[in-house]
Amino acid sequence: MIPIHDDQPSATRPRVTVGIIVACVVVYLWQLSGGEEIFYSYGLIPAVLFGEADLPPDLAVIAPWMTIFTSMFMHGGFMHLAGNMLYLWIFGNNVEDAMGHRRFVGFYLLCGVAAALAQAYTAPMSEAPMIGASGAIGGVLGAYFLLHPSARVLVVIPLGFYLHPMRIPAWIVLGIWFVFQLIAGGIPSDEGGGVAYWAHIGGFAAGMVLVVAFKKRGVRLWNFGGPHLSVPPGFEDSKWDDGRGDNPRRPRRSVFDLDPNRKHHNPFDDKR
Repeated sequence: MIPIHDDQPSATRPRVTVGIIVACVVVYLWQLSGGEEIFYSYGLIPAVLFGEADLPPDLAVIAPWMTIFTSMFMHGGFMHLAGNMLYLWIFGNNVEDAMGHRRFVGFYLLCGVAAALAQAYTAPMSEAPMIGASGAIGGVLGAYFLLHPSARVLVVIPLGFYLHPMRIPAWIVLGIWFVFQLIAGGIPSDEGGGVAYWAHIGGFAAGMVLVVAFKKRGVRLWNFGGPHLSVPPGFEDSKWDDGRGDNPRRPRRSVFDLDPNRKHHNPFDDKR
């Protein structure tokens, strides 16, 4: 399944989410100007991180622990970058909205650290560089899974040469994604590179735990009654309020019933 859009509006501008996307794109363009040495200098190498191996002096440009953070902004190819940024763009804005800009920065980095260590500990002697934002983004997905489980996600499912669009609850989309990571991560591989499935698993788990501490006061978890709009103070009874208040049994206004000229109008709304 390829996610395209969700129906969960946000009340604030996703400045940090956009900033991370811009940073990853800029770093990727910088990577194109260099060679493979960049991956060894700024990628996370488990054996080097744990002191089991050393880089040549010309490649050891930063301390090994710093590569935990630099590796989060590097990608191995355009499709790697595009896939990660697509997930971050769809799900990151609502998680940032539920936490606030500053808290989201700390949350994202901590999820990235947890993801990197989870993968590194599964292969501590590996000398293959680990790169990519997917571990930290896995944390974003874990937080979204708890914050907005019933939000509807527009996905396309490839059926041969036909792309079939469907609207599926977020808990199903993200649950399937996580189960796939568990299955793939449990398959032994003799290859030195490949996909860091345990980074995805570790990031997702960290996101589910850290969201409890990082979310703003009053933002609910496990809200299966409908998409939970994070309404900031002063925006009650506005276009950002879903009309339910604290009564989960009160009929919820559909997000598609909001003003079609609102800033976050959903272009995929079929009015059904």
